[in-house]
Order: sequence, then C-alpha cells, then structure tokens
Amino acid sequence: MLDIDLGKLDPRDRYKLLCGVVIPRPIAWVTTCNPDGSTNLAPFSFFNVFGADPATVILGLEHHADGAPKDTTRNIERTGEFVVHMLTPDLNAVMVDSAARYAPGASETEALGLATQPSKMVAPPRLTLAPVALECRKTVALSLSPERCILVGEALAISARDGLIDLDTCYVNWGETLPTARLFADRYARLVESDRLTIPAPLAESSTRTE
Repeated sequence: MLDIDLGKLDPRDRYKLLCGVVIPRPIAWVTTCNPDGSTNLAPFSFFNVFGADPATVILGLEHHADGAPKDTTRNIERTGEFVVHMLTPDLNAVMVDSAARYAPGASETEALGLATQPSKMVAPPRLTLAPVALECRKTVALSLSPERCILVGEALAISARDGLIDLDTCYVNWGETLPTARLFADRYARLVESDRLTIPAPLAESSTRTE
C-alpha cells in the first residue's frame, strides 16, 4: 500500500492526485451577472449538493495565479446570486470553450452565441439549452488560501426541460442522456443509464452492525 503525505506535495501535484482519485464529479456550469449587465459563464468541477433543508450547494472557486478572484467569484461577491446548470454530453465542447481565457468582464454567452432566458428568482439568466438550472443565492464564502474560495449557497428554484421531472413523484427521468461527469486532465465520463447498478437498501438495521 502506497501512503502519501499530501501536506508534503506541491499544490499542483496535490491537485492532480485529488482530481484523479475522487471521480467522477458533477460539473456546475455557472452563470453570473457582470457589472455591465452581461452574462458571465464558467464551468466548475469542484461542486455538489450537500443538503436539502436548506437546499445547499457548494462550489470550489479558483482564483488567478496572483490571487485575484476570477469573474464568477467577483460577481457572486457583488450580487450574491448565481445559476448552476447541469449539462449533457452534447454540450461538452461548448462547455470546454466557455472555460477559455476571456478578457475580464467579457460575456462568454455572447462570445459563444449561447441563448439565455430570465431566471424566476435571481438576476443571472439561465442557459436555454441546459436541461436543468438551479437558481442560487450565496449563503457564505470561505477563503481557504490565496487560490481557493469555497462558496456555500442555497438553491431557491429548479428549472428543467419538459418531461425531465415528474412533480407528482419528484422523480427525475434522465433517460439515456445523463449529465456529463468530470474525471481528470482533459477527460470526461459519459454515464449510461443502462449500465447503472441497482442495490436495494437494507430493510432493517443489522443487529451485528457496529459504529
């Protein structure tokens, strides 16, 4: 068994190891409002939901090499609002394009020709082509280092394409087109519904279980 002291590694090597072993991860495709009212768009793979009461989402926001916050972080600090989109494999290429280095304050949605529409409860618009959007409001931001900020937010509303969600049962039917998963480096995973495993939960707690 190989044992690695992460504290002794260069941060870049630590990043590579963590991204390689903690897989797959969901991708948050995030819109925010620039100061001029245009729409900023960026993907984040340090993301997940962490609770339902309140509906909690967490984003890992990376700063520039000099420690200056990127547009997404600055916009959320200023407005307190953002929209997280889930994306399917047909959107992979344009998602990667939205991660390119644009000028500060530039609108990736305009540069890439991505249509948006108004959100219901927050100012940043949502992407028309994304199957799901979570409208979110900042709860708290934690600065952990010159390069990393952890944002905790509350999801206020969900918008979904027609047929994806059954409101009577709250069942989400992705069919064969599940969201893209992030692996490491330039690698992504295509999740296929037919390959899923179904493992029923235990009916009762085992009398031999120990904590």
